[in-house]
Amino acid sequence: MEFNGIFWGMLFVTAFAAYLIGSIPTGYLIVKAKTGKDIREVGSGSTGATNVKRVLGKKWFFVVMLLDALKGALPVVLAEHFVPFGAWGIYPVIAAIFVIIGHSKPVFLGGKGGKSVASGVGTILALNWQVGLILAVVWSIITYFTKYVSVGSIIALVLSPFLMYLFKAPVSYVCYCGIAAIYVTYLHRENIKRLIKGEENKVR
Repeated sequence: MEFNGIFWGMLFVTAFAAYLIGSIPTGYLIVKAKTGKDIREVGSGSTGATNVKRVLGKKWFFVVMLLDALKGALPVVLAEHFVPFGAWGIYPVIAAIFVIIGHSKPVFLGGKGGKSVASGVGTILALNWQVGLILAVVWSIITYFTKYVSVGSIIALVLSPFLMYLFKAPVSYVCYCGIAAIYVTYLHRENIKRLIKGEENKVR
């Protein structure tokens, strides 16, 4: 791969487009349309599926989760198939990184978004569907038995780089999963504090 102007230009376009797609505030838009409320003023203040459930119930929890996962997968798929010079998986990884940043720090909502779990799993599904499906199952099982969405989310994402390695994915994919795991865990820092204190909300 030649690191020329075209490479850096496409890298910028990929990152910028992925960030804008990630910034689409799915949960905020749905809650606003259904109730007129600003979800950032409800519960945890997150625009993610878990907080949407507090306002609209289980059905919309799954709808928002699915839409956020699709939002995460879309830029990665586009980068894989339509961006030239795709050796080493650099462009899909850049798309994945910036879409989860966009979800958690959306330009359209002044930087206050969700915790990038569903969008993160969406990126991983697009990079390696087997790993993505395993993570979805792990998240479901852990969340079901512990009743804590945050615990399921953190454990699933922390497992992702190891699973990518086991499935012999490109090194760039393994590195991305490590970055995503650290980032998502950081976004859950308040949840971790509440878990330690025994104050974290359980799934009802």
